[in-house]
Amino acid sequence: MKDPPNHSDQTSVHNHGQIDPNSEVVPPNVPAKRRTKAEVAVEDNRTRRFSEHSADRQVEQLRQMFDRHRGQRQLILLQDFPDPDALSSAWTYKLIAEQYEINCDIIYAGALSHQENIALVKLTGLPLQRWTLDTAKTKDLSAYQGCVFIDNQGTTCQLTELILAAGIPIASVIDHHSLQGEMNAEFVDLRPQIRATATIFTEYLQAGMLTLDGSVSQHIKCATALMHGLRSDTNALRQAEEEDFLAAAYLSRFYDPQLLNAVLQSSRSKWVMDAIERSLKHRIVQNNFSIAGIGYLRYDDRDSIPQAADFLVTEENVHTAVVYGIVHDRDEEIEVVIGSLRTTKLTLDPDEFIKEAFGQDVLCVYFQQFRPLSPLRRQMCI
Repeated sequence: MKDPPNHSDQTSVHNHGQIDPNSEVVPPNVPAKRRTKAEVAVEDNRTRRFSEHSADRQVEQLRQMFDRHRGQRQLILLQDFPDPDALSSAWTYKLIAEQYEINCDIIYAGALSHQENIALVKLTGLPLQRWTLDTAKTKDLSAYQGCVFIDNQGTTCQLTELILAAGIPIASVIDHHSLQGEMNAEFVDLRPQIRATATIFTEYLQAGMLTLDGSVSQHIKCATALMHGLRSDTNALRQAEEEDFLAAAYLSRFYDPQLLNAVLQSSRSKWVMDAIERSLKHRIVQNNFSIAGIGYLRYDDRDSIPQAADFLVTEENVHTAVVYGIVHDRDEEIEVVIGSLRTTKLTLDPDEFIKEAFGQDVLCVYFQQFRPLSPLRRQMCI
């Protein structure tokens, strides 16, 4: 039987050691033919059309999901320590759902400790509720016909097990991180090629899921929150992809720059400044890595750890910073080592670095858990 043609760039060889006459022999050390600008443009247009078709299909499926749940109540579950991307995306989902007479409650189990997150919620009036595990157990969960995971997939939310055990089905999962496990959700939109979940929701707005009105205060504040979320997860757009820039351009028509500036200029707390001071005092710098342990922290000051790492990575001749501290989890009455990694080195994969550093147990389960942030930022929980 004739061997099938080989479409790789390598020479095709039969089992008998003969060269396949149908294959193309590429001489060694011959550079590949450079594509012209026109060829690149054609390929980019083809990729863009495919992406737009996929996004249109997702929007239509989301519309159908909302139609099936018209008039119901849903819970939007955020990670325990929600960031601007999660907060703004959840608010946008809530506003879209209201067009279908669906009432949503946005909940989280941890704490808002970063000064920008606190300012964002206070200045915009973002409808957020904190449910601890004990609080959630007192709620009438039968009032909700669905739950939603936004900017997470349930792995960083303490409430996931309780909510699912109550028999509440997963209506949707919308996230910009890679798949973290099987989830039996009615609607799933995972786009790891996009830097921010806020970008995904901005595309929903552009597709007509909700028409923003510059004269409506709530719409202006939501657009401002989305701009902040997008900006936060793309390192002030320095790591943004094309979709992120297009989303920012759309939001620029509606957001309030003065409100965004007020959020960004919110003051650091004394506890954050103390954490930064301790990280400077105790840091060890070796081979362009800066590592610092800052001792015990209050539960509410957990977000001072990544802010200290953000500061250390700006030092000359440092490309990666790791800051860790011991935090008392008041809900479970345990002490947890929380760490944050920041890097400017493009060839360093934070996920692989952390997994290699901490290893696996006898069941081949990695010891560390991490909270996915942007590609060059990770927050660890040991």
